[in-house]
Amino acid sequence: MEITYTENAVREIAPWLQENHTYLKLMFDTEGCGCAVNGIPTLMITHEQGPYDMIIKGQPFDLLMQRNHEVYFEEKMTIDFSVDQKSFILKSNGQIYNASMRLITVAP
Repeated sequence: MEITYTENAVREIAPWLQENHTYLKLMFDTEGCGCAVNGIPTLMITHEQGPYDMIIKGQPFDLLMQRNHEVYFEEKMTIDFSVDQKSFILKSNGQIYNASMRLITVAP
């Protein structure tokens, strides 16, 4: 799996990753969705790598993801940032996974 970032996304994410040695993680949030296949992709800033996390190579940032979430995504994806909507966009050549993706932070 491979992730690329647009310039707008890099500008929004970089300050979070440069502070406090944090990681960027792509979650497939199923909380309240009723079924494990009905989830919402969400970005998270976290301070540690979980025991089931794998590292996804990206340009310019690598990304953490739980191994069991890999099946929900395509091999090559892009993370963009909409300045107008003030939200991230996760997309591939085939689809848009989330056009208003949030970036949440987890306290250390």
